[in-house]
Order: sequence, then structure tokens, then C-alpha cells
Amino acid sequence: MLKRPIQQLVFALLCAAAGAPAAQPEAVHPIRFLLSFDDGPSAAGEDNPTEKILDALARNAAQPGIKAIFFAQTRAANGGGSTTGRRILQREQDEGHLLGFHTATPHHSNHRYLSAPELELSLQRGAADLQGISGVAPSLVRPPFWNYDAETLAAYQRHGMRVLLTDLSANDGKIWGVNFSWHKRSNMLEGLARLRPRWRAGAMPLVDGEVPVVVTFHDVNTYTARHIEEYLLILLDVARELDMPVAEHPFYDERAALERAALASAVRDGEVRPPLPGLWNWLWQ
Repeated sequence: MLKRPIQQLVFALLCAAAGAPAAQPEAVHPIRFLLSFDDGPSAAGEDNPTEKILDALARNAAQPGIKAIFFAQTRAANGGGSTTGRRILQREQDEGHLLGFHTATPHHSNHRYLSAPELELSLQRGAADLQGISGVAPSLVRPPFWNYDAETLAAYQRHGMRVLLTDLSANDGKIWGVNFSWHKRSNMLEGLARLRPRWRAGAMPLVDGEVPVVVTFHDVNTYTARHIEEYLLILLDVARELDMPVAEHPFYDERAALERAALASAVRDGEVRPPLPGLWNWLWQ
């Protein structure tokens, strides 16, 4: 099958030969992948997956110097509540990434199951933890298990936080038993293909002349850490296959631009139920 640029050229030549004006091709804006990571930082002392991901974002074959959003568990004993976790959060800040809020409870608690005082305390603590590192209160939150309602959304908004969901998910949150995935490419291809009609229709946010595509991984997953560079190359490859042009810099590489794109992609209306990754859509929606 001919690729679209060749089809457009052939169509224009046929129109010219027939003396008819050639129709202008549909205007589309390039996409730009906005990487996000949940559940970290890891507190592992050796072979730390979060640190391996940070190393790969800085130096990789797709685009060196990528910046991402890390939605942190700031008080988890095996995460941000540990000495190692706090050091990694500081590293993320120092290397130009954006810190977002995930939880400030000892465990990965569903915010909808917390009492109003418990949720308020978690938000206060999480905001203070992250502000202590970055100097500013977090502007973005990703609810644990993707689960939120009008009450939790209002609580986030009182703290100046906007909910960021995702457009694509690596589905790498929990891999039981043998830690591997046979579906990295097919999963990303299918997800981006589902997104493509909205992009073509101009129904996605446009920020700085580019359309952000939010992609979600989990930085505590050792498989993800070992294969993150492969994931980056897969994203570029499936965009080419779907004829979705990417920006000159396909991944965000500057914190302020990353935050603008994320805020433009955030949930605006609590009555609207955007699709969630995998089984979470069936479970919560």
C-alpha cells in the first residue's frame, strides 16, 4: 500500500493533468510523547529500577535528555519514605524531571477508600514532601489505581492539583511470576491506533504546536527498567507505522514545557469519565 505522502503526490499530479485544483491535505499537528512513571521511587539498594530508568532517560538511542513526570509515593517505607527514596526524588528534581503526587500513605492506598480527614492529611503531607524537594507545590496528581470521584477530585483541586490520566499504558504495574512481556510493541500499537482518530479530528490538546500523548510506566518495575530504551524506540516505530508524525524532539526534554503539556491534558470535568487503562476502565467506570 502506498504511504500517504505518495498518495497525496499522485492525487495532486492527476488533478493537475485534469486541470482541476488539488485539494489541500488535511492539516495535522505532530505528536509528542509525554512520559510518566507511577509508584516510585524504588528504595532498592542494588540494581535500583528507578535509577536505571533515570540513567536511560538521560542517555538512550531515541533521544538523550528526556524529561518525565514521576508520580511519587512520598511516605512509602519502600519508596519515598526511605533514605534512598528521598535521595532519588531529589535526583529527579535536580535532573529536570517533574514531581507529581501519587500517595503520602504508608501503602498504595485508594484515595476513595480514605475518610475525608485521612485524604486531607495525605494531600497535605504529600504536597509538603514534594514542595520540600522542588520548592513548589505539586500541580499534578495521579490517583492510585486510577480511581477518583467528584469528592476526591474536589480535594485535589483545593490543593491546586490537577488529575492526569493517560493516553497509552505499558500495562506494567504488576507482572506476577516471571517478569517479562511478549506484547510491548503490539500493546503500544493498539493503544496509539485507538487514539489516532481523535488526533486526526483535532480533538486532543494542542500545546506549543504539538499534541501531547501521555504514556504511563511504573518505575518500580524491574522489567520496565531493563527495557525502557526498547519501549522508547517502540513508541517511535509505531508512530511511523500509523503515519503519525512526531515532533522534532519526539519526547519532552524541558520541565516547563512538560508541565504545560500535562496540565493541558489533565481532567477538567468531574462528570466526564475518560477511558482508563486495561481492566480499571471496567472496574471503576
